[in-house]
Amino acid sequence: MKIVQITAGTGNFHCGNCVRDNALVSELQKLGHEALMVPLYLPMVTDEPAPTPHVPLFYGGINVYLQQKSALFRWTPRWLDALLDSDRLLHWAADHSGMTRAKDLGEITLSTLRGEEGRQVKELERLIEWLREYGRPDAVMVSNALLAGIGSAIRRALDVPVICTLQGEDGFLDTLVAPYSDEAWKTLADRARDIDAFIAVSRYYGGLMSGRLNLPDGKVHVVHNGSGLVGAGLEHLEPEFPTIGYLARLCRDKGLETLVDAFIDLKRAGRAKNLQLRVAGAMTPSDQPFVNRLCEKLSAHDLLGDVEVHPNISLEEKVEFLRGLTVLSVPATYGEAFGLYVIEALAVGTPVVQPYHAAFPEVLELAKGGTLYDPSRPGGLTEALEELLMDRAKARSLGEAGRRAVEEHFTLRRMAEGVAAVAEKVLSA
Repeated sequence: MKIVQITAGTGNFHCGNCVRDNALVSELQKLGHEALMVPLYLPMVTDEPAPTPHVPLFYGGINVYLQQKSALFRWTPRWLDALLDSDRLLHWAADHSGMTRAKDLGEITLSTLRGEEGRQVKELERLIEWLREYGRPDAVMVSNALLAGIGSAIRRALDVPVICTLQGEDGFLDTLVAPYSDEAWKTLADRARDIDAFIAVSRYYGGLMSGRLNLPDGKVHVVHNGSGLVGAGLEHLEPEFPTIGYLARLCRDKGLETLVDAFIDLKRAGRAKNLQLRVAGAMTPSDQPFVNRLCEKLSAHDLLGDVEVHPNISLEEKVEFLRGLTVLSVPATYGEAFGLYVIEALAVGTPVVQPYHAAFPEVLELAKGGTLYDPSRPGGLTEALEELLMDRAKARSLGEAGRRAVEEHFTLRRMAEGVAAVAEKVLSA
């Protein structure tokens, strides 16, 4: 099959969706499909090189913003648009994205969802024309539901089926300021009727979005994520001291402060001697004040010396980070759609402790190597962590069980085969 994957980039930090989509396209190519990655908004930041490195970027973030704010930029010549789409300027825009007002985010999101009726129609026409020149694909896949307006317009213009991945859009839409959140949800529900199929990364998230978008039975398919770390033969390295790890964006919603508080409680109890906390993951300039406040809290308890923070690490650094932990925990406080970090940790034999909500019970039912705690019960996370920190044999056993399970259920090949099967089903309908 000839498949085009359209994915929005971040420009300056690793995003789980980008990592997943990049790996998916590479694996589809290994299966013999003609798969192509098309980036939107900002350059993609991923663990591995882009499988199709010479594809131009569309919907450049600066052009999208200017076209939203002024009618003048909806008529500018292509040579000027190309200057604004340069990597250097887009990376600068990514570093300064915190300057965008909440109202601007709502307006741009709604405009993009409206497709041909939005203010970025020039960008849409350019993308469609490029796809025509590339050659009509068998199927187009968009990375998330926020791109459904683009997808539905491509479907009408090229008469090709469009498949939309569902992987964590609800949190962003719910935090848009009024009235944009409600309007965006309504527009998305309308555009969803034009999408041929949805692929949810978990049963939990597929059910949630089916309800919110009123999707008919049979339109949502579940294909769990895979990771390139799974099956790579990476061995766990027992750390010198008991060590808790965190690997996700360094922000409040991922539960970093919750984990820091549990670490402080564990240090106070003093049972896990020389306990360490290692924190790694994507960090944007807007995350820095939050991280600074946590460092101040740790310093006030005289614990900053027992903590390491490693923002924006490379793939090699991530592997070494995960291998050197006793246990990993990302106690996300919102409805996590999947949690790629769970299977990444288990791929190297590191067990996990996660809250009993969202997709975590579903993932760990298959992945085995972890403990679930009740996030509504005070001290639940602290107790679950302490159990594995004090019983290293149990931690090792869980980690090995997890490694075996993810090698069965969460490989890149299994993910790519699942996605290809959905595309083939749509094409044969």
